[in-house]
Amino acid sequence: MIVTLTPNPSLDRTIELAGQLARGQVQRAVAAHGEPGGKGVNICRALEASGIRSLAILPGDPDDRVLIALTSHGVPHLGLPIGQPLRSNVAITEPDGTTTKVNEPGPRLSPDQQRALIDLVLEQAVGASWLVLAGSVPPGVPDDFYAQIIRELRARLGSDAPKVAVDSSGGPLAAAALAHPDLLKPNAEELAELSGLFDGDTLEANPARVVDAARVLIAGGVGAVLATLGAKGAVLVTAEGSWLATTPPMRAVSTVGAGDSALAGYLLQSNLGASARACLRQATAHGAAAASLPGSTVPALHQTNPSAVTVTDLAPAPAPRLVLATHPKEDDQ
Repeated sequence: MIVTLTPNPSLDRTIELAGQLARGQVQRAVAAHGEPGGKGVNICRALEASGIRSLAILPGDPDDRVLIALTSHGVPHLGLPIGQPLRSNVAITEPDGTTTKVNEPGPRLSPDQQRALIDLVLEQAVGASWLVLAGSVPPGVPDDFYAQIIRELRARLGSDAPKVAVDSSGGPLAAAALAHPDLLKPNAEELAELSGLFDGDTLEANPARVVDAARVLIAGGVGAVLATLGAKGAVLVTAEGSWLATTPPMRAVSTVGAGDSALAGYLLQSNLGASARACLRQATAHGAAAASLPGSTVPALHQTNPSAVTVTDLAPAPAPRLVLATHPKEDDQ
């Protein structure tokens, strides 16, 4: 069982345009899609589509349209009633795959609601193989929310605690890194900010620099770093080694949720006891498959092509000096 927490879920609408987005102009969409969203929700959707048991935990009332959509999709979930509607996010995609997103802030959670959400996660994490803490935190929730969950989980369950993966950005990601999760999944820009080395463009263009930046986090106690680089593939760095995964050039339809699908692919293989290389291969195959699908559609395992993924060993590099950035940055989920 893989459990995810999405503290700031959404109803994700994707609008497809026939041409480039033109600011200030009236444009007609060629298609529109609506899906229950948020990083952890997307991960559970992808896992369930691939036959892996999962549970999505999120705030939300039983009659909220996000929870209703999860029920209709057959995604197991537990919602914490908060008496407020969940947010909506809009993504506009162009024919070349360029995606413009507008995300609402989400409902404010009171301290009591935050505590209840943590307790719900700790209860459901018993017996799980992974706990995934994913996405932005809503208004009123402190940056160290994920870090608090990691520390309480390990204090309560000890050696029986599940592995913890974190996919966020800015302050929540920086604080979570200091709590030593088993896996972080940043993109190039988030990894640059978190490590304090290079910039996002440099990392996306140079896998060796990705390894340098990731080793900052490994030296600080993070178990592994899965850095997704868009069309350039992905890099996995652990204390034992580092690998680059790439795919043949492809036409991206929508990049919404591609990173979430990549993490789902990694977790899918990890749950089967696969090697680091195999986990990276499936992560990259899942991410590529998601980018080829419309809207925020997530791929099932049979829709991925891991045999098309090339995994290359990267030369080991000495660990740089540990520098963790802690200033917040707005997350895109």
